[in-house]
Amino acid sequence: MPTGIIIDALAVLLGGLIGGGIGKYIPDDFKVKMNMIFGVSSLVMGTYAIAPMKNMAAVIFAVILGTLLGVIIHLGHLVDKGAMAMQGLISKIMPNSGSTLNEEDFKAQLVTITVLFCASGTGIFGSILNGFTGDSSILVAKAILDFFTAMFFAIELGYVAGFIAIPQFIFFMILFFAGSWIYPLTTPTMIFDFKAAGGVLMLATGFRMLKLKMFPLADMLPALILVFPLSWLWTNVINVILK
Repeated sequence: MPTGIIIDALAVLLGGLIGGGIGKYIPDDFKVKMNMIFGVSSLVMGTYAIAPMKNMAAVIFAVILGTLLGVIIHLGHLVDKGAMAMQGLISKIMPNSGSTLNEEDFKAQLVTITVLFCASGTGIFGSILNGFTGDSSILVAKAILDFFTAMFFAIELGYVAGFIAIPQFIFFMILFFAGSWIYPLTTPTMIFDFKAAGGVLMLATGFRMLKLKMFPLADMLPALILVFPLSWLWTNVINVILK
């Protein structure tokens, strides 16, 4: 049973609804300071995830080639359109769910948290593991952080932040059912390198949240797929040749 996925999705939904409800009562100064804290936290988590990687070259190649692929297929544009379409639908259901941010900042923040909730290395690996072994501990731990993250972002973005739980749930459920044949194909080295690629995305997320550099976060997503075969290739072919 996808217990971890259900708990994580409910945490995002509940946090978003609470944050959207109290947003108008929160001072702007508090929002700015908390955004800085979440940004730094994302940098720390990204650094922690990168540290145990086994094949640095494979991870770097995955990020470069993945981003190139994302740019070629206009993945970032597609994610932008999907996020804004979701916001339009939520605004019709909840007319007072709008944000005080300008359109550009709103879109940037919405894309950032969409990727953060739906495509983090922890969430993807946790969903696959939950599907293959039934272990939901990773997703339950993630749910605690996601609850507060969704609540904070909903203060600025409105209720739409909570409804990211819907695409998150769908995507994680796909991984849950695919876990039975994906997980046996992986090795510990591949998992470490996958988490490192996810860590790179977490670093990019932190820089976006701190508004230091607007990395093409959505375009970088294919790196999380490419890192698996590249890690295997480096371990079993290239490293053997170089020895």
